[in-house]
Amino acid sequence: MEPEKRLYEVQVAGLPLKLRSSHDQETVNELVSLVSQKVEESQSLNPGISFQNALLLASLHIAEDFILLKRSALKEIQNIENQAKDVLSELEDSPLNKLGLEG
Repeated sequence: MEPEKRLYEVQVAGLPLKLRSSHDQETVNELVSLVSQKVEESQSLNPGISFQNALLLASLHIAEDFILLKRSALKEIQNIENQAKDVLSELEDSPLNKLGLEG
């Protein structure tokens, strides 16, 4: 069963928006704040940029952050998996295991 979606009235980068979300108010506020902040950054770094282009740049920056974070997390997961395999290999090769005294 899909979580119930609530209707939120928010302002994203100064634009009023009705948003339907299954997230709580705090999460919605955090999302709105992040997008608004990225749009403002795009506008301040590129004076004279159109609002649409500022939105596109903000979207690209958020996507970049997401992809880099995802890559980092996957790399860390791979490192943990490799460490776990090494530990298992050491346990399998331990003298206690070979003697049948592992527990």
